Amino acid sequence: MRKNIVAGNWKMNNDLAETQELLGQLKMQMVKEPKATVMVAPSFTNLYTAFENLKDTPVKVAAQNMHQSKNGAFTGEVSAAMLKSIGVNTVILGHSERRAHFHETNEILKEKVDAALENGMEVIFCFGEELEDRKSDKHFDVVEKQLKESLYQISAEAWKNIILAYEPVWAIGTGETASPEQAQEMHAFIRKNIADNFNADIAENVSILYGGSVKPNNAKEIFAKKDVDGGLIGGASLKAVDFLEIVNSF
Repeated sequence: MRKNIVAGNWKMNNDLAETQELLGQLKMQMVKEPKATVMVAPSFTNLYTAFENLKDTPVKVAAQNMHQSKNGAFTGEVSAAMLKSIGVNTVILGHSERRAHFHETNEILKEKVDAALENGMEVIFCFGEELEDRKSDKHFDVVEKQLKESLYQISAEAWKNIILAYEPVWAIGTGETASPEQAQEMHAFIRKNIADNFNADIAENVSILYGGSVKPNNAKEIFAKKDVDGGLIGGASLKAVDFLEIVNSF
């Protein structure tokens, strides 16, 4: 049975003091048994602090990225083993900002997915279309291509470590949001595509999150859709009260 999940992607925000303050607010205000799995993804420099602060809470810590190599001359990069050594077992891969600003291709993301899974990590795999893709009615084709070229090489068994995050790029940080109906339409398409390429059991059990300007005032309506299992939250995850209101939308 698939899980409801709310993951906060903090992006390049919060220094150490700000991280500790936000973590403290989350711990103080969060209900003891949330109805969704809750995750936060701070910057690399604050991952261990987050792990230490949250290890006795229901909140999991995720990394925002990782390199596909085990080690080597990759200045500034972080490996799966490094993340696991500080208690971080979940990683976000394929975020639209990584694709756009750091030129991560489907092939690079395939390598990263494989490396994460080989190291026993859980992957939040992001994908989604640009505005021009949707306007030209190519959004389903774009999403299918991203999934097939970066994810469909994995085994059926590996799907238990995959969380999908559909993020229409035109709705990230813009204030624009796909309507609940648009989100449901795409999530249903994704689930059918997985069923066609793997099997119905995998398709039914994988959690598919929506990412794209989810806020307290729209989360409940979006999460109520049949094939939407939660959200990958950006800006709203930087305020404890907003993030927890989203968490409590289930």
